[in-house]
Amino acid sequence: MATPATQTNSPLPPGFQLEQYRIEQQLSLGGFSIVYLATDDNEVPVAIKEYLPNSLALRKSGEIEPQITEEHQAAFRYGMKCFFEEGRSLAKLMHPNVVRVLNFFRANGTVYMVMQFERGRTLQDFIYRNKGHIKERFIRGVFTRLLNGLREVHAHKLLHLDIKPSNIYLRNDGTPVLLDFGAARQTLAQDTPMLKPMYTPGFAPPEQFNDRENLGPWSDIYSVGASMYACLAGSAPVRSDERIKKDTFEPATKRWAGEYSVHMLETIDWCLNLNPLERPQSVYALQKALLTRSRHIAPKPPATLIGKISTRLRSLIQKS
Repeated sequence: MATPATQTNSPLPPGFQLEQYRIEQQLSLGGFSIVYLATDDNEVPVAIKEYLPNSLALRKSGEIEPQITEEHQAAFRYGMKCFFEEGRSLAKLMHPNVVRVLNFFRANGTVYMVMQFERGRTLQDFIYRNKGHIKERFIRGVFTRLLNGLREVHAHKLLHLDIKPSNIYLRNDGTPVLLDFGAARQTLAQDTPMLKPMYTPGFAPPEQFNDRENLGPWSDIYSVGASMYACLAGSAPVRSDERIKKDTFEPATKRWAGEYSVHMLETIDWCLNLNPLERPQSVYALQKALLTRSRHIAPKPPATLIGKISTRLRSLIQKS
């Protein structure tokens, strides 16, 4: 994350009873939440996400409820509301390529989101283990199916806002699942100056840094393109906020020319356009491009053509 943790919160201990769930172990610790592996009354494993932003709250070892100073009370409560509302929205989503939210509740002075526990590994882990040897067929297959889930998310007027390889889970059968939505974090950061926005360098589009009023489906699409790029590079592309200042980004069409189809490389570069209007404007448009196998016809949206024509016309006018 671009924003370093100001403090570290202690997780709930193994064996702790949280409503009808028993905590087994901590799975991950981030600046916004802690995720646990737990089991329900029927011994079914679940993943539980605990709202606990470390810039607002502190829970010391041996404590159950977090300590929140008076100055951070309002921000913490507002964040809980955002997190709870996101859980409510996600619980309505039932799609095989989106993490299933089973329950959400308040306890211990904060809120929890209970999700179906998936067995497998992250795309990030797969990239690390197969760096430089990931086939085009695999990339097209994973992202075409993942986009089915993202279409469902967007159909419910939601944005993910934190798509990256570590938030794309590959089940043991290879099917992808979209994890860990960042929309609540973004809402909280936008309305609360006490919380700095949390981004994953290289995967966030430029509008997520400085133009959040223009966030839309195209913002998630930038992150999808960055994740596909990472499959080829083994790491994230250049941060978009740095590209805005001085673009040193090496396009996929140049970097892997001859190694992958021209069409797929152009599709990746299309997603990574700094101008939101010149990216695919919908998940459907991107899916259509990924399902196209032509090696010679690049996906060129009308906005791209219009933009290039306008630039060319301005250039000709200035020269005349």
